[in-house]
Amino acid sequence: MRGRVPVAVGLAAVALLLPITGAQADPKPTVAQAKAKLKKLDEQADKIVDQYNAANEKWKKAKKQYIAVNTTYKAQASKVEELREGLVTVANSTYQTGDVVSFGLFYSPDPESMLSGLAALDQLSQGRARRLSEYQGAIADLKRQRDQKKSTFDEAAKVKADLLKEKKKADELVKEQTELLRRLGAYNAGNPNSAGIAYTGSASGNALAALQFAYRQIGKPYRYGGTGPGAWDCSGLVQAAWSSGGVSLPRTSFEQWAWGASRRVSLDALEAGDLLFHSGYGHVGIYAGDGKVVHAPRTGDVVKVVTLAQYNAIGAVRP
Repeated sequence: MRGRVPVAVGLAAVALLLPITGAQADPKPTVAQAKAKLKKLDEQADKIVDQYNAANEKWKKAKKQYIAVNTTYKAQASKVEELREGLVTVANSTYQTGDVVSFGLFYSPDPESMLSGLAALDQLSQGRARRLSEYQGAIADLKRQRDQKKSTFDEAAKVKADLLKEKKKADELVKEQTELLRRLGAYNAGNPNSAGIAYTGSASGNALAALQFAYRQIGKPYRYGGTGPGAWDCSGLVQAAWSSGGVSLPRTSFEQWAWGASRRVSLDALEAGDLLFHSGYGHVGIYAGDGKVVHAPRTGDVVKVVTLAQYNAIGAVRP
């Protein structure tokens, strides 16, 4: 399913699993039981963390749309105000001079002067009508913008609330994973400033750029929702790595699998740079070539390279 955390086997490790609480304490789990529990937590974490990431992306998109709509709203409001001021100016001018005065042009003894006056009056009338039409159109557009802004804001608020619920679940799960890993003596805090290692595999082109980026992250800690630069989750690492290779991927592993629907490749025909997915598609890594995979495994571990056999991939996508 994913890179396994090394576990010290023996009585000393078993003793770390639970504190001694007296003669009536429940039987201590064996190391095998602890491993099984950790595996189950990993599977649960993959699902919840991906849901969290998906909700977070939806919220960020809704927020971006809200900002865009609000910006348009302000610009539109400014346009309406300018039109309003223009109409007020024209109205004041008409009130002061009166169109009736202009009608004197109709009785000019000079036919050319009379025609010129009629043309000027017609242009003035058309200008007023055009301004009024623009004003009315702007008002209607402003109302649509206001309605859209309200709808977007409501969506963002709902997504944010759902996100907080998912985050609470993920936080509780991560806490349980961390406590179990510490008891097993298998918790690796990693180094957020790790310089990683050089990639020397067979990749070329944009896949080479993606793998060079991923290898520079080796040793940095896993953190759910992490998008760098000091910590990563699995899909965050893959997205950033391939972004450096000029390919834009969706944020979550489920979305990346769906994105690659027409780009699936056989596990027997892997090439360096291919995306590799676990069962359930809640975890993703990058095939590095030569039977190796680079990925951000899970809470309590770091970005690392594992063998293809350890990774247990069930599907692959070629960006």
